[in-house]
Amino acid sequence: MADQGLVRETACAVVDKLNSGEVTPLDLLDVLEKRIAEVDDRVNALPTLCFDRARAHAKTLMKKPAGDRGLLAGLPIPIKDLTNVEGVLTTQGSPIYRNNVPARSDILVEHLENNGGIIYAKSNTPEFGAGANTFNEVFGATRNPWDTSRSAAGSSGGAAVALATGTAWLAHGSDMGGSLRNPASFCGVVGMRPSIGRVAHSPAFKIDRNLTVHGPMARNVEDLALLLDAMSGEHPADPLSLPLLPTSFLSAARSGKKPKRIAYSPDLGITPVDPEVAAITRKAAERFAEAGAIVEEAHPDLREAHECFHVLRAFDFAISKAALLRSKRDQLKPEVIWNIEEGLKLTVEQIERAEAQRVAMSARTLEFFNTYDLLLAPATIVPPFPVENRYVAECAGKKFDNYVEWLGIVYAITLVCCPALSLPCGFTASGLPVGLQVVAPPRGDAQLLAGAKVLEDILGVRGTTPIDPRAPK
Repeated sequence: MADQGLVRETACAVVDKLNSGEVTPLDLLDVLEKRIAEVDDRVNALPTLCFDRARAHAKTLMKKPAGDRGLLAGLPIPIKDLTNVEGVLTTQGSPIYRNNVPARSDILVEHLENNGGIIYAKSNTPEFGAGANTFNEVFGATRNPWDTSRSAAGSSGGAAVALATGTAWLAHGSDMGGSLRNPASFCGVVGMRPSIGRVAHSPAFKIDRNLTVHGPMARNVEDLALLLDAMSGEHPADPLSLPLLPTSFLSAARSGKKPKRIAYSPDLGITPVDPEVAAITRKAAERFAEAGAIVEEAHPDLREAHECFHVLRAFDFAISKAALLRSKRDQLKPEVIWNIEEGLKLTVEQIERAEAQRVAMSARTLEFFNTYDLLLAPATIVPPFPVENRYVAECAGKKFDNYVEWLGIVYAITLVCCPALSLPCGFTASGLPVGLQVVAPPRGDAQLLAGAKVLEDILGVRGTTPIDPRAPK
């Protein structure tokens, strides 16, 4: 009988046990199946399970010698329900795809499986990943385990909750407007948006779409780095994909390399922020001084971020979803319809202006990183909000114009092509997690992980997950 205590182990420790033969991939699947049965009905993180497929894959993998089973060595991984897994229900959170079973996996999934990952579940997501609150008409809402009346954010909400509740050691997600960073922040785990091209995936709708990237989520920085290593590498089907680096991200995370100069900004100059969130993130950022870093308040000039993102996101929705609007409008949620229609109304002049804004902001940000090694800011501008609220309508007295504007603090970083992660950095007075966004220059993924691990060690918040779901007090 496999030990249920394994759910509390780090992914790196479990992979070591797999490599030594102390546990098998089948043992881990038994542990997860039992844990999911115990807790998932309270949070709804992993609505689709595929344990038969996982066990068949595990048995095939176990025929290989222990050293030949890939970086993950048979560690189980859930895949976000936006991404195709061969033979497994993949709904994208939409009634349109309620019965969709893909015949072929995304190349990202094939890559993970080739690296010894075993797919056992699909994690819940909002419809088409739109909006940073994980609910949909197919599976319902995913709840925050720290307080099950609260949102888990999104769109990789199921992934974050699975990690926080011990139904996953590592999890896959994707990020356009903070979809790996927001739920990590709300759930007290680590979620990273890597550099564009770091993780190859199957192109869809546009060969060079780059607002969205795929990335890792974990309970700590080392585990996150391990999954990024397993996800990374080029593929001919993805022309933006980057080759593997000569040194692993896990070794970068463990390097102890300290940043010399840090910038902290409570708002990146573009958004209101809840005062409690600002205070907690500022206090965490200032603790970098304990590692000998200079910490100053500064940020690059990102003033065009809202206009730029609104246009480029709408353009992306038009390209990827206009056909669905024409044929299945009655099955789309209002926010998705709004997004597509905004995209279809765009003029070439608006797109030209937005692309020019993105180039200018990216250049200013690159210049900013000539002075600073890392930029720190809140990962979300509010603590976890009531799950029935579709989105954050206002913050600190400012009302937002649309359902994504509250995400400016993360989507501004998306626009300037920087890798970024959300690191657990403390709790509100009511016991809800707060995430600190850590940003590095483009392609600075290794630098980002090294710096985040240094601060993680100082803050001492690592190890607060997994938890059993908690009902509201």
